[in-house]
Amino acid sequence: MAVVQQVLYFFLVLGVLITFHEYGHFWVARRCGIRVLRFSVGFGPALLRWHDRRGTEFVVAALPLGGYVKMLDEREGEVAESERAHAFNRKSVAQRIATVAAGPLANFALAVVAYWIVFALGVQGIAPVVAKVTPDSVAAVAGLAAGEEIVAVDGVATPTVQALSEMLVRRLGDSGTISFRVVTRGATAERELRAQLVHWDLDPVAPDPIGDIGIELYRPPIPAVVASVESGSPAAQAGMRAGDRILAANDTAIADWAQWVEYVRARPAQTIALVIERAGERRELSVTPKSITAGGETFGQVGVAAAGVEWPADYRREQRYGPVAALVKGVATTWDTAAMILESVRKMIVGDISVRHLSGPITIAKVAGASAQYGLVPLLQFMALLSVSFGVLNLLPIPVLDGGHLVYYALEAARGRPLSERIQEAGYRIGLSLVIGLMLLALYNDVSRF
Repeated sequence: MAVVQQVLYFFLVLGVLITFHEYGHFWVARRCGIRVLRFSVGFGPALLRWHDRRGTEFVVAALPLGGYVKMLDEREGEVAESERAHAFNRKSVAQRIATVAAGPLANFALAVVAYWIVFALGVQGIAPVVAKVTPDSVAAVAGLAAGEEIVAVDGVATPTVQALSEMLVRRLGDSGTISFRVVTRGATAERELRAQLVHWDLDPVAPDPIGDIGIELYRPPIPAVVASVESGSPAAQAGMRAGDRILAANDTAIADWAQWVEYVRARPAQTIALVIERAGERRELSVTPKSITAGGETFGQVGVAAAGVEWPADYRREQRYGPVAALVKGVATTWDTAAMILESVRKMIVGDISVRHLSGPITIAKVAGASAQYGLVPLLQFMALLSVSFGVLNLLPIPVLDGGHLVYYALEAARGRPLSERIQEAGYRIGLSLVIGLMLLALYNDVSRF
C-alpha cells in the first residue's frame, strides 16, 4: 500500500509541475500570436483528448513523465501561406525567447506560490539541540557541546532541524571556514564557533548532513512499545502485537526504542529471546530478525514500528507570516533555492561533490510519499523544491533543453542570423545523449540506494 501511495503522489507532484511548465510555454505562445497545435501532459497513447475553439488539441497521455507544447513550425512540415504568420519560426527572436523561457519561469512562479502558502500556514519544526558530538569531527573541532542549540550557521538563522540541514547541504564540496552560533539551553549568551571544511561531502547512499558533520541531535526517549507490526514479518511470525512493551532481549533489559533498534540491527538472522508485557501480563517470545544488506552494511530487522512521541513545548518552533510577508519570503526562498541548486550543479561538474548525489524517479517518489504523510505543508515544500529544480535544470545551456534553445536564439540575436541547421542538429544530438546519460545515471543511483 505504501508503494502505491508513493507512486500516486509521485505522479500527482510531477503532473502539477509538468502542467505548469507547459502552460507557461502555451500562455506566452498564444500572446505572441503563435498557433499551438497540441498541449500534451505525458507521452504515449492518449487517455483524454479534447479541442478548444482555436483548434488546439489537449492531451493527457499514458506516460506522465514529461510533456510538450507543439507549435506551428515550417521546419516540421508544410504550412499554408495564410498560416505562416502564426508559425513559431516566423516570430522575432525576442518572441521566441519569451516563449521558451516561459516554461521554467512558470516553475519558479509555482514555487513562489507554494512557498507563499507554506509560510502563511506556518512552518513547524524542532529546535536543533546537540545531544552528542562525535570525537575528531568538524563539530568537535569547532567546540560544540551537548546541551547547546545551534541558532545559526554561517550567519543564517537555523531555528529548526530542517533549516540546519539545509544550511549544511549548501556547504557540500566546500573547503574553508564554517561558523556555528550556539546558545546553551536555559541561557541567553551566544557564542561563535568555527571549524575548517576540506572538500566536505556526504555518503551518497545514506546522506545525513547533520550526522556527517559530527552532531547527534537531542530526541526525547521513545518507550519500547510496539505501535504496529508488519504483516508477514519476523515479528508477526513470532506473535508480537501492537501495544506490546519490550522489557528484555536475551536477558538484557531494554530501556527505550533506540536501544531495541540497536540490539536488533546488531543481530541479523540470530534468534532473540524476548520478554514483553501485554495487557499487564509478562510473556516470553522468540524472534529471528531477517538479514538486510544495504549501503554495504548488513543488519537485522523484525518489522515493527514505534509510536510517535510528544516533544516538549520549549523544543517546538513555528514560523508564520502575514500574507505580504509570506509572499516576500516565498520569493526570497525560491531565489535562494535556485542559487543553491545551480551551485550544486557547478560543484558536480568540477568534481567537488559526487555525481552519486543525483536522484531519479524512485527517490522522488519515496520523498513525495513521505512528505505527503506528514501533511500539506511538507508536501508543498517538496513540490516547491522540485519545481525550482525543474526550472533550473531546464535552463541549463544544453541543446534539447529550454536553456539550449535560449543559447541558440541569443547567438542568432548577436549574429543577426541563426546558426546553420547542421550545427543545431549536431548540438541536439549531443544534448540528447547527455540528457539520456544523466537520466540513466540518476536511475542507477536510485537503484543503488534502494
